[in-house]
Amino acid sequence: MKICIDGRAAKWYRGTGIGTYTYQLINSLKNIDDINEYTIFMPETNKFSINLNPNLKINEIKDKAEKGFWNQVNIPNILDDVNADIYHIPQNGVGMPKKKNCKFVITLHDVIPLRMPETVGERYLKIFNEEMKSIVSLCDGIITVSEFSKEDISKAFNFPKDKIYVTPLASEDIYKPLNKDLCKNNIEHFYNIKGDFILYIGGFSPRKNIIGLLEAFHKVIKTNNPNLKLIIGGNKGLSYEIYKNKALELGIEDKVVFPGFIPLEHLPWFYNSCEFFVYPSLYEGFGLPPLEAMACGSPVIASNLTSIPEILGDSALLIDPRNGFDLYNAMNTLLTNEDLKEDLIVRGLKRNSMFNWESTAKETLLAYENICK
Repeated sequence: MKICIDGRAAKWYRGTGIGTYTYQLINSLKNIDDINEYTIFMPETNKFSINLNPNLKINEIKDKAEKGFWNQVNIPNILDDVNADIYHIPQNGVGMPKKKNCKFVITLHDVIPLRMPETVGERYLKIFNEEMKSIVSLCDGIITVSEFSKEDISKAFNFPKDKIYVTPLASEDIYKPLNKDLCKNNIEHFYNIKGDFILYIGGFSPRKNIIGLLEAFHKVIKTNNPNLKLIIGGNKGLSYEIYKNKALELGIEDKVVFPGFIPLEHLPWFYNSCEFFVYPSLYEGFGLPPLEAMACGSPVIASNLTSIPEILGDSALLIDPRNGFDLYNAMNTLLTNEDLKEDLIVRGLKRNSMFNWESTAKETLLAYENICK
């Protein structure tokens, strides 16, 4: 097969779920396949860190002047000079060419803009609402990341289930157990954060339920450890002021730390150092951060909604994120029950080992083959 992949998210959106997925997919396909021919659309190839095999070549494109990831990738790549059997767009199909000269497949991670539009950025929501039906209609197949998302996509677009392929994600190799004292020292040195903390990583969208997390944490430090901190990592975005003001309202502003965007190479320090990781999201197509935390040997509290139970199984303490007492009780329990923490660490490491990027690449290659039949 002659396979063409839009790789722009691997450069422009690295550090997010879509960017990580695109990067790891290209890297893993390179590792398992030396037969099929690949063309990767990619900007600034001299800065791309994957060493490509002879059967993978880069079609270099210029960085666009438009600001913002969704504006940039919404400009289609030109396929006229590319001889392809199949073209894969990993970023939810955004940037699909209008002219079709081969099979089209997209990775549609979820349909959150349909289910919770108020939690989606304005630009992506506009693209989704105006273009997604047309994008899906041009697809010969859809790849997604969970059985939950497969069902959701099929219902939303009346798309045949036998043409939707599930290829779960995985944590990256950088996430692994490390010396906790060394990690804490690094955090103190780079971020001036000392002491014990609970950790949340995963974006600032309202669907992430950070307000609920702040309220539960407020109760925890009143009844348990008053010196405990809560670290909320990620790009601060438009919602940051809301969360900052909520911490002020609750009188816990000195206990809640917003370090901003944490570089990929620093994230394992935080996962390894935390008392436990909390992920009370209201809606996920997959949800990578809990797996990353588990890979580092961190106990996890997570939502029991949407795809999350499918991904985490019995390896996390699952709670109803809409129930403030449920979240508070789980956090309080983990702070006082060392046996449960140790059990969750073991379960989490085992669960994480069930997901790997090689399997993702193999399932993706099978999807390509089925679509091209």
